[in-house]
Amino acid sequence: MTWFESLILGLVQGLTEFLPISSSAHLRLTAAFAGWEDPGAAFTAITQIGTEAAVLIYFRKDIVKIVSTWFRSLYTKSLRSDHDAVMGWLVIVGSIPIGVLGLTLKDQIEGPFRDLRLTATTLIVMGVVLGIADRLAARDEEGGRHRAVRERKTLRELGVRDGLIFGVCQAMALVPGVSRSGATISGGLLMGYTREAAARYSFLLAIPAVLASGGMELTALGEGHVAWGQTIFATVVAFLVGYAVIAWFMKFITTKSFMPFVIYRILLGIALFVLIGLGVLSPHAAESAG
Repeated sequence: MTWFESLILGLVQGLTEFLPISSSAHLRLTAAFAGWEDPGAAFTAITQIGTEAAVLIYFRKDIVKIVSTWFRSLYTKSLRSDHDAVMGWLVIVGSIPIGVLGLTLKDQIEGPFRDLRLTATTLIVMGVVLGIADRLAARDEEGGRHRAVRERKTLRELGVRDGLIFGVCQAMALVPGVSRSGATISGGLLMGYTREAAARYSFLLAIPAVLASGGMELTALGEGHVAWGQTIFATVVAFLVGYAVIAWFMKFITTKSFMPFVIYRILLGIALFVLIGLGVLSPHAAESAG
C-alpha cells in the first residue's frame, strides 16, 4: 500500500463510518475501482479505531458519566438504578452479539463476505429497510405534533430486550454493505426510538466492538499483513475527518430525513450489479491474495 492509497482510504473511512452507507463497503469499492489491492478486514478494523477515537472525544461527557457511574454502582447499591449505570450494562449487553458472531464468523468476514455481489445486495436491501424505518419515524413525528401517534422512545426507555436487538442489528454490519450505523439506527427506528436516541446508542454501542476488533487485528501489523506507517497514517486521517462528520451528522438527523442515504445506497447497489453483470468489474476485484 502506498502513502497516497492510505490517504484516500483514511478519508473514505472517516467520511463513511458514521453515515448509514457502510464504510467497509466503500473501502472495498474504492480499492476495486482504483485497481488497488483490497485493504483487507485487518486494515478496516484498525482504521476504525481512529473513527472510534472521534466518538470517544465527541461523546466524552456522556462516556465519562456512564463509565464512572457504572463502576461506582458495582459497590454502591443506590446507584444501580441510575440511568448512566444502566446504560453501562446495556452497552455491555448490546455488545454480546457482535462479539460472539465476530469470533465465530472470522474466516467468512475475511473471505466470502467480501464478494462484491453480496455487498451490492446488502447495500440495496438495507437501503430499503432504512427507508421504511425512516418513513415510519417521519409519520410518528408528524403525528406526534398533532397528538395522533404516541411519542417515540428515548434512551431512558431502553431495556435489555431492545439492547440485545440493537446488538443483533450491529452484528449484521460484519457483512460489508450493511453499515453499522445504518443497521442499528434502522433497528432503533423500527422499535420506536427517536432518531437522536437511535444514533446516540448506535455510536456508544460501537465503541467496545470496534476497539476490541481493532485491538485483535493489531497483531496483524507485527505479522507483516498490514504496513505499519500507512495504516497508522490512515487511522489519523480517519480520526480527523470522522470527528467532523459525526458533529455534522448528529445535527443533521434532528431535522432531516435519511432518504438521501437510502437513494444513494440503492443506486450504488444497482450500479455494482450492472458493472459486474457487464463484466466491467469482477465480484472478486482487488481481493487480497492472502
